Amino acid sequence: MQEKVTPYQNSKDSKKKQVTTMFDNISGSYDELNRVISLGLDIKWRKKVVALVAEIHPEKILDVATGTGDLAINLVDTGAKEIIGLDISSGMLEIGQKKVVHKSLDHKISMVLGDGERIDYPDNHFDAITVSFGVRNFENLEKGLSEIFRVLKPGGIFAVLETSVPPKFPFKQGYYFYSNTILPVVGKLFSKDKGAYTYLSKSAAVFPYGEEFNNILRKIGFINVEDRPQTLGVATIYTSSK
Repeated sequence: MQEKVTPYQNSKDSKKKQVTTMFDNISGSYDELNRVISLGLDIKWRKKVVALVAEIHPEKILDVATGTGDLAINLVDTGAKEIIGLDISSGMLEIGQKKVVHKSLDHKISMVLGDGERIDYPDNHFDAITVSFGVRNFENLEKGLSEIFRVLKPGGIFAVLETSVPPKFPFKQGYYFYSNTILPVVGKLFSKDKGAYTYLSKSAAVFPYGEEFNNILRKIGFINVEDRPQTLGVATIYTSSK
């Protein structure tokens, strides 16, 4: 069973509420820190997700846990007519909305406050659904994935970009050293929220990855499940369909 990791271990609030508070707190520095901790590789990984989604020529896309909207904005390159960026953090969405307006994409991208575990759209509604660095923040992973499955059209694509642990020595040991020692220190330099980046590193380390996550997707009902490790395995792109 996946170890339960929350942003504020001493808090009695639910994980969902803690995650919402955390992302509201760090929203102003999130983009800048992301570039630093991933060495800019997250940009490359997102472009690969966009290329995979573009293969099915989607018209409607849902980007769950959109955060500040980086992937939602990139998904414009798929040619989709409508892109919904969904997130539970109003602070992150506020940053994302400014980026969307600045790029004059507000006619195509809508930033929507909502819960990925309770998606307020009808069954079989979206041609493609994406999540980047967000599934590990679900309070109930299977519930969130089941909701995504429900609103995905048959034949549609579900693409996930998430951190993972490199399988081989010495990259695995280097990953743990970086995530447990370096990342929290760097996070504190960018944010006053001391628990946020400790949580982000710990949640990444305990999250199921590779075939373990593939099997969870299959359990929910997804088919054509594949995983594509990125950059020695520090991140993985998962694709599946319905």
